[in-house]
Amino acid sequence: MKKIVFLIISGLTFSVSYSQEVSDAVRFAQDNLTGTARFRAMSGAFGAVGGDLSSLSVNPAGSAIFNNNQFGLTLSNQNLANNSVYLNGNPTQNKDNSFILNQAGGIFVFNDRNPNNGWNKVVIGATYENTNNFDSNTFSVGSNPNSVANYFLAYANGIPLGDIKNIPYRDQFYDEQQAYLGYNGFIINPAIDNNSNTQYNSNVPTGGNYYQENEIYARGYNSKLSFNIATSYKDRIFLGANLNVHITDYRRSSSFYEYNNNDLTSQETISDLRFNNELYTYGNGFSFQLGAIAKVTEAFRLGLAYESNTWYELYDEVSQSVYTTRQAANGPELFADVNPNIINVYEPYTLQTPGKFTFSGAYVFGKSGLISIDYSIKDYGNTKYKPTSDAGFRGVNNDMSNQLTSNGELRVGAEYKINRLSLRGGYRFEGSPYKNGTTIGDLNSYSGGLGYNFGGTKVDLAYSYLERKSNQALFDRGLTDAPNITSKLNNVSLTLLFEL
Repeated sequence: MKKIVFLIISGLTFSVSYSQEVSDAVRFAQDNLTGTARFRAMSGAFGAVGGDLSSLSVNPAGSAIFNNNQFGLTLSNQNLANNSVYLNGNPTQNKDNSFILNQAGGIFVFNDRNPNNGWNKVVIGATYENTNNFDSNTFSVGSNPNSVANYFLAYANGIPLGDIKNIPYRDQFYDEQQAYLGYNGFIINPAIDNNSNTQYNSNVPTGGNYYQENEIYARGYNSKLSFNIATSYKDRIFLGANLNVHITDYRRSSSFYEYNNNDLTSQETISDLRFNNELYTYGNGFSFQLGAIAKVTEAFRLGLAYESNTWYELYDEVSQSVYTTRQAANGPELFADVNPNIINVYEPYTLQTPGKFTFSGAYVFGKSGLISIDYSIKDYGNTKYKPTSDAGFRGVNNDMSNQLTSNGELRVGAEYKINRLSLRGGYRFEGSPYKNGTTIGDLNSYSGGLGYNFGGTKVDLAYSYLERKSNQALFDRGLTDAPNITSKLNNVSLTLLFEL
């Protein structure tokens, strides 16, 4: 993969590779439960129910259940709390609160009044949904016998010292840039001060317990614009399809700090350092969906839906800096500021995220309510960076095949109507996408809500709670210790619907 590099003072073009990680791919492969308040209140169990603007995101045949044109708008307030425990450090909590346009869309129903035509309805529609909100803050603190110097060593070992010293940062490959930061920040030293040297030593004294802090500030979203068409046969068989355009915009700022309180030696050693990383990923993608719903009886319905792989074209921008303090016994403090003032802008690459099958069943109690169950299967092991022939992608693609697995998602929802008032509730469970079950753990979510039908206008309100644990390494190599993070998400959604 190639890149274009922008200096703060001028623009230049160069070639270099960047190291994607498994966690980057999983981030864009996952969807959160979003949509209308009715959909969220019932935990998204709409695969065999239909008749809701967000049901199209599960099963595109759901729009054929509508009898009238409908337009809707949903606003949400999201509150995310990340509780972190890192090694033996004190627990920390960071919260983030955001308001978002969660969903908007409309459908048009065209009925065929000809009694001799079994295909009696065609529906077209378009919906927008914020499928994942990336806004999140995380702060972890603890003491660790493993220093971040090992991260720089892991990248530097095997690279000739002459390449680190003599090739400008802007022309270096990603691994050489990491070695450059470590070497010029005096975090690592060459075993032999010779341009042909390929082995390095840590300049952080061993045997210590290093105080470490890691702060991650993330912002962004995944969104999906869907164009839907559906039809019904004698109001017994419903078929539909979606063409989806995906848009992603993700920014992550991370700052890692390490303090070494070991006794000073006659040699200059690192006493503290800060390592900053800025990542900006953006792009768009495409997928399609097919679905069917069958009324087995007037009360009992079955649904089947398929969502294809999503093919993203993504761009990455990366900038890094290191600041260190070093000192020898009875010597002055010496400072190193390694900030190349360069943004590495890489050429686009393709990420293929996995497809999904959804099996659904629902029982409708006339006009008084319903119970619905959805079960989805997604094989995260099929996630791939492309082109797969690219040497830079082979390693991470193998890692994804080895680390990721097929998981299941269960959604259960219920609704009970009292005249114009509707009461709703739901439960959602999603298994871990990782084989170890801990890098990202299982998800549990509970939801509830109510709605009121004023006739041509409907108002729905929903509350949902989600909890999930994760244990993701701070860095991809060298320092792979991971904080235990429990994420708790509270969401309140309000939907206004208009029927014509």
